[in-house]
Amino acid sequence: MHTPQLFSDLLIILLVSVPVAFLCLRLNLPVLVGLMVTGVAIGPYGLGLVSDLGGIEVLAEIGVMLLLFTIGLEFSLGRLREMKRLVLLGGGLQVVVTVAVVALISFLLGRGTGQSIFFGFLVALSSTAIVLKTYVDRKEIDAPHGRTGVGILLFQDISIVFMLLLVPMLEGDDIVSFTQIALDLGSSLLALVIIVAAAWLILPRFLKLVVGLRSPELFILTVVLLALGMSWVTSHFGMSLALGAFIAGMVIADSDYNHQATAEILPFRDVFNSLFFVSIGMLLSFTSLLGNLLAVAEILVLVIVGKALIIWAIIRVMGSPQRVAIMTAMGLAQVGEFSFVLARVGQGTQLFTGTDYQNFLAASIISMIATPFLIAAAPKVGYFVQSYLKDGGAGDVENIEDDIHLTSSGGINNHVIIVGYGLNGKNLSRVLRSVGIPYTILDVNAEVVRRAKEKGEKINFGDATRREVLLHGKIEDAFALVLAMSDAQAARRTVNQARRMNKDLHIIVRTRYVSEIGELYDLGANEVIPEEFETSIEIFSRVLHRYGFSRQIIEGQIDRIRKQGYEMLRSTAPPPQAQISNINPALDTASTETLQLITGSPAIGKTLGQIDLRGETGATVIAVVRDGNSKISPGANYALAEGDTIILVGTPKKLQRAIELFSPSRETGGFNA
Repeated sequence: MHTPQLFSDLLIILLVSVPVAFLCLRLNLPVLVGLMVTGVAIGPYGLGLVSDLGGIEVLAEIGVMLLLFTIGLEFSLGRLREMKRLVLLGGGLQVVVTVAVVALISFLLGRGTGQSIFFGFLVALSSTAIVLKTYVDRKEIDAPHGRTGVGILLFQDISIVFMLLLVPMLEGDDIVSFTQIALDLGSSLLALVIIVAAAWLILPRFLKLVVGLRSPELFILTVVLLALGMSWVTSHFGMSLALGAFIAGMVIADSDYNHQATAEILPFRDVFNSLFFVSIGMLLSFTSLLGNLLAVAEILVLVIVGKALIIWAIIRVMGSPQRVAIMTAMGLAQVGEFSFVLARVGQGTQLFTGTDYQNFLAASIISMIATPFLIAAAPKVGYFVQSYLKDGGAGDVENIEDDIHLTSSGGINNHVIIVGYGLNGKNLSRVLRSVGIPYTILDVNAEVVRRAKEKGEKINFGDATRREVLLHGKIEDAFALVLAMSDAQAARRTVNQARRMNKDLHIIVRTRYVSEIGELYDLGANEVIPEEFETSIEIFSRVLHRYGFSRQIIEGQIDRIRKQGYEMLRSTAPPPQAQISNINPALDTASTETLQLITGSPAIGKTLGQIDLRGETGATVIAVVRDGNSKISPGANYALAEGDTIILVGTPKKLQRAIELFSPSRETGGFNA
C-alpha cells in the first residue's frame, strides 16, 4: 500500500524532533530552538528528508492559529479595552517609527523609495508565535513586559492587512490608485469591526447550545471549528488567519466555557505549533548563508539592535520603567513569521531580488532562533542597565510621604506598601482605607497610576525592584509589604531587596505559580499566597461544610495547610501517618450546626424534654436564638416556636440525624407526647 508523502514527512519530523527536544531539555535549552534546528537539518537545504513542504506549511499555519486562539482566551474584550493604549499608541508608534527608520537607512544606502518602505514593513513585524510561546513557557505573559509585548504584537498582526494592500502601490503599479487603496483599507477596518461584533453576539450563544447537549466530543469539535472558522473569515477579508483565531478566543474568554475550551485545545495547539517552528527552520539555506555571511550578519545586527532601541525608546516615552522597556525591547527584537508572507508577495518583483530575499530569510530565521535566549537574558540586562541609568520612576516618588494615607495621628510609621494596583491591590487599599491603616501604592503602569490619581487614590509610579523607590516609600518604617503584581521575576527581586532593607518587615506575596513558593520563602517572604491553592482550599472547605463539619474543624485544616507551606496540597503522595493520626481525631470531635424551625416542623410547640433530642440522635441543643435574644443551655421545659434558630453540637452523623428529626417531613409521632 502506498504511504502518503505528508504522512511520511510527519513521521520523519517526529522521529527527529523528539530526540532533539529531549537533548535540549537535558541541556537546559529552549525546546523552540531544538525544533527550528530540526527543521534546518531535515529541510530541503539540509538532508532533504522532507519533500512535501506545502503540506507541512499548512499544518504549521494551523498551529499558529491555535496558539493565537489560546492566547485570545486569556484576553477578553474587557481586558483588551484596558490595553487599548498599549495596542494603539505603543503598537502604532512601533510600527510607524520602525518603518520610517528602516526606510530612511535603506534610502540613504541607495535603494528606491518603494523598496525602502517595503524593507521597513518586513522589519517592523515581530514573531507573535515565538514571543508568546516563550512568554507562556516562562510564565511572563501577565508580567508588565509581557502585557506590553502582547499589545504591540496585536497591532502588528492588524497592520499586516494594510501592508499587504500597500505593496502594489510600492511596486509602482499605475493600475492601482490611491483611491482604491483607501477604499480597500476602509473596507478592511469596517470588516474587522463587523467580525468582532458578530462574533461577540453569536459565538457564546452557539457554544452554550453545544454545551447543553453534554457531549465532550461535540464540544471539542465545536471549539476547533470556531478557531479555524474565524480564521477563515478574517482571511476571506484580506486579514491574517491568526487574527481571526485570536478574535474567536477573545470572544469566548468572556463566556463561562473559556477554561474548558483551553483544556481541550491545548494538545492540538502544541502538536501543530511544533510543526510551525520546524517549518521555519526548513527555510534556512546554509549555502546562501555561507555565501553571504557578512551581509547576513550586518542585517541581523541592524535588525536586533536597531529594533530593540526603537522599541525601548517608545516604551520609555510611554512612561514604563527602564527594566520593563528593556525586557520588552529584547523580546520583540526579531523578524516575524508574517514578514515571510510579505516577503513572498514581494519576491520576484523589483521590491525584492533573489539575493535580498535569501539574505533577509537567513537573518530573520537566526533572529528567531536567538529570541528565546534574548528573552531569557532580558531580566539581567534590564536590572543591570536600570542600576546605571536614571529611571524616571524614582523621581516620581520623591514626595511619596505626601501620598501615604495617614492615620488620625498623622504619622507614617507602620504603614503598608502595596505593590501592584490590580484587583488585589484595589481591594486591599479599600479595606485599609476604611479601617484607618496608612498605606501607599506603587505601580509600574503609568496609565493605571494616572487614572487612579484622578479618582483620588494615593498611588505613585515606581518600580519596587529598585532600592531608591523602596527608600522613598519609607520601607524602613513600614509594617508590611504586599506584592500584588503578576511579575514573578520582579517579585523575587523585590522580596530580596526589601528583606535586606528591613529585617522586621512582614512581606506577603501573591503568586500564580507553585514553583515560586519555596524560593520566595527562602528570599525572605513571610507569607506566600498562591492563587490556585487558595482556590483549592475554598473548594475543600465547602465540601467539608456540606458534610456537616464545624467551622472550627474546617479552619483547623486550612490553618494546617498554610502553616505547612501548602506541602499537603503540593505533594501527590499521601501525607505521613503521623499527620493522619493528628487529623482523624479532629474530624471525629464534636461539630456545631445551626438550623431554623420552619412551618411544618414537628418540633414546633414541643418542649426539649418532649423531643428528647439526645436520646433520639445523640446531639445536644446548646442554645436557642429567638427574636434576636439567645437562650444558652435551655432546660427540658423550654418550648420551641416557629422561627427559632437552634444551635446543636455533636458528631457529623448525629447532627445529620438531628436535622432530619426537625425536618417538616418528619411525622410528629416520632416525639414523645
